[in-house]
Amino acid sequence: MFSGSDPDAAPVEKLSPDELAERTHNLVGYHYTVDDYYEVGREEVRKHAMSVQDAHPTHWSEAAAAEYGYDSLVAAPTFVSAFGITAQRYLFEHVVKGYDLWQIMQTDQRLIFHQPMKVGDQLICDVSLDSHRHMSKPESLDMLVSKNVIWNQHDEPVMTTYTSLVARTGVEVDPELVDQLDHVMAKCDKFGDPGKTVNRPPAQPGQPDPTQSPGPGKAIDFDTLTVGQEFAPKSFLLTRGNLVNYAGVVGDPNPIHFSDHVVQAAKLDGVVAHGMQTMGLGATYVSEFIGDPGAFCEYNVRFTSPVYVPADDYTSVDFSAKVKSLDPETRKGTIALTAKQGERKIFGRATVVVQFN
Repeated sequence: MFSGSDPDAAPVEKLSPDELAERTHNLVGYHYTVDDYYEVGREEVRKHAMSVQDAHPTHWSEAAAAEYGYDSLVAAPTFVSAFGITAQRYLFEHVVKGYDLWQIMQTDQRLIFHQPMKVGDQLICDVSLDSHRHMSKPESLDMLVSKNVIWNQHDEPVMTTYTSLVARTGVEVDPELVDQLDHVMAKCDKFGDPGKTVNRPPAQPGQPDPTQSPGPGKAIDFDTLTVGQEFAPKSFLLTRGNLVNYAGVVGDPNPIHFSDHVVQAAKLDGVVAHGMQTMGLGATYVSEFIGDPGAFCEYNVRFTSPVYVPADDYTSVDFSAKVKSLDPETRKGTIALTAKQGERKIFGRATVVVQFN
């Protein structure tokens, strides 16, 4: 889910589900470039790595990163969540307007890596609404895909992301819930204005997508792998403290990640972990096996069930994986990833494409 609101944003007119779907459909292909770049900081890389329980040395030590061939600390594979929410928030507050926080659920995330994100990168984001589809039965649903193409200050592509969302547009939000939200959401009287720091030509519809892929770095040798090879399973513990810390790191104030009061009012089953937090734990698990997080080429997840975290105890997210396929010509491999909370699957489909040595 995406949350947070701009106090300076203009009020949105109330449209029927069909009217909203028509307006949104007409925006498919709309492109814009975020006005302000995002600079990757040393401590932010470490804070994000801690939030996804990733102790790989390239995220923590410059000396270790240099041994892996990097000139600065490397961000964990899902670090994009630490700034991507800003671009998505702009999309839903200023472009694809009319959707309520409680209507929108993230269903799929696809990350295509062109090179690792590193400390000192000044990231520039081109955002677009890639597709839209409306369904009226059995309930009114809008299915949207937003696309981000992320560049550094050298006009080199860093990452392309596709985020699939489903909005339940026929659901009326209880005014009492809106009031309760107002009393628990983070408050900001007025946002500061950084001005326009990005002075490159804006994104244009139809421009070709980047095709570059990262190198293998110090990933394990392709020839040591076999199709069907299984990883040793691993479990990660999550508490409410983990959820609140992650929310702060990525700047997501959505109270479904910390407030029992709001969760009960919204008739949800419980406080839930961020989807990108569980995706980040999966990346940590895969990184430990392959040896170098900079060798990720693509990471795809379909979210099927949230991770519920109790107020007074931890919960366990259990990962397993196996080598799904290997390509001897490119020396790339696809890893199939499974995540569970108890017997319940968290990911419906999850794969990681890796460039091996």
